[in-house]
Amino acid sequence: MAPVKSLTATVHQRLADALTATLPEAHADPLLRRSDRADYQANGILALAKKAKANPRDLATQVVENVVSGDLIKDIEVSGPGFLNITLTDKAIIENLAARTTDPDARLGVPLAAHPGTTVIDYAQPNVAKEMHVGHLRSAVIGDAVAQLLEFTGENVIRRHHIGDWGTQFGMLIQYLDEHPHELDHKANNSDTEASGEEAMSNLDRLYKTARKLFDSDEEFKTRARLRVVDLQAGDPATLAIWQKFVDESKIYFFSVFEKLDMEIQDADIVGESGYNDMLDETCRLLEESGVAVRSEGALCVFFDDIKGPEGNPVPLIVRKSDGGYGYAATDLSAIRDRVFNLKANSLVYVVDARQSLHFKMVFETARKAGWLNDEDVKAYQLAFGTVLGKDGKPFKTREGETVRLVDLLDEAVDRATTVVKEKDTQAQLSDDEVAERGAQVGIGAVKYADLSTSANRDYKFDLDQMVSLNGDTSVYLQYAYARIQSILRKAGEVRPQAHPELELADAERALALHVDAFAETVADSATEYAPHKLAAYLYQLASLYTTFYDKCPVLKAETAQQVENRLFLCDVTAKTLHQGMALLGIRTPERL
Repeated sequence: MAPVKSLTATVHQRLADALTATLPEAHADPLLRRSDRADYQANGILALAKKAKANPRDLATQVVENVVSGDLIKDIEVSGPGFLNITLTDKAIIENLAARTTDPDARLGVPLAAHPGTTVIDYAQPNVAKEMHVGHLRSAVIGDAVAQLLEFTGENVIRRHHIGDWGTQFGMLIQYLDEHPHELDHKANNSDTEASGEEAMSNLDRLYKTARKLFDSDEEFKTRARLRVVDLQAGDPATLAIWQKFVDESKIYFFSVFEKLDMEIQDADIVGESGYNDMLDETCRLLEESGVAVRSEGALCVFFDDIKGPEGNPVPLIVRKSDGGYGYAATDLSAIRDRVFNLKANSLVYVVDARQSLHFKMVFETARKAGWLNDEDVKAYQLAFGTVLGKDGKPFKTREGETVRLVDLLDEAVDRATTVVKEKDTQAQLSDDEVAERGAQVGIGAVKYADLSTSANRDYKFDLDQMVSLNGDTSVYLQYAYARIQSILRKAGEVRPQAHPELELADAERALALHVDAFAETVADSATEYAPHKLAAYLYQLASLYTTFYDKCPVLKAETAQQVENRLFLCDVTAKTLHQGMALLGIRTPERL
């Protein structure tokens, strides 16, 4: 069953048909948008009149005569040089929303893509044996939201977490663990994911610092460690077995952090740098044989006409170093081959720091030259994100100038949010467990929303005081709006939400209903453009319009029984839209706050 068309889509089609009826040879876009002068304004006639060498007002008048109004359009007038101001009937607005809420798939009018493709999205890429810090936050949060948006619109999404699990530093770690085999043992069989994750990171951090100290002070150990790198790259079974211990221990920690972030990460989706080792040699051979890569001073390089250094010298992408070692480029290019030819992807999305933009520009261009990517069948896109800043506008650091641990940041957010939940629970209706649960939902939601409400490529300030505020553009404001609606629905008792298309709507009711109608287009645009901030902006406006509706339109004390039911219906459809929209951003909506 196809989702109910939005009012915007229906009006757009009516106007497009009228334009074609007026000028059969025309294929013009009505350029329909919401307006404060009417429900909608169409501006497309101006460009069409210029092309047809016609008077725009006269042409607009002819178009109006060809518009099929039916029960949809109450009024349509020509304004200014040739704009159309369109007002819908109250009946059409309520009937459309009513049809949307009876959708058995609960899609709220969001259509599935007619021709879905396969997108591989590369996000949340921590490093093995290293602690996750604030810099890992944005890739995880943005990537998870984009993946959910794409899936909801029908795309086949394959998640990839390209963890850093290979490199020369593992020689030092492996050699130390081989000589001290119990350093990664857990003290107890701990079933608590968070506690187990903290112990895993504590073990890894202690081992890394001890191994590094020994590496820097003991020449014999340094020699043994360097030989271990050779063994690792050669695939020595004993060395690989110890390396795997580091990977497994790190995953315990990763899963605990992602669980705290309320994100589900599947082990099968974790394919680190090591996952492409068997492809590296062939990738280099293919690039060299095709002439895309050339040897320069012993290294295998790709050069670009438009990428130069400060003095005008070419800046190459080094695929294989002069000593025979492979760099990040070889791994990233091998990953592209795997994703295109094995996973059959149409789109590759990389959620990575904007500071890596030059690297990915070179990698993508190399893949195009090799014929692995092209803009028609298989495209790659870097969803670049900016930096998390402190209140001072500088990169977020601790007071000691160190990088902020991600776990510490999340814990503080939950603590602050729990305080807010307790303050709001003036009548002590929530149990201690419920307060803790709400605190986590509000705190983690606050962190996610602060990130997602900002365009990915912009920096943003990490200000917990603002994030957990009940006022302004915060997730707490949206969660509180949802909880308020649920409270009203509970207080209504046996009176159920019921649409009454025959009723006349107040201005606040119309504004709320028409904004709810825009949910489908917003989700589609947010998915297509990899832009969760557009959905966040839509949801904030929805909550704001609901607040206006709540202030101006009594719900349970409305004048008639039918009006009570109709306003409960508007409350209900708003709550469903808030809930689904927030879920797509990875944010919970508690029933009570």
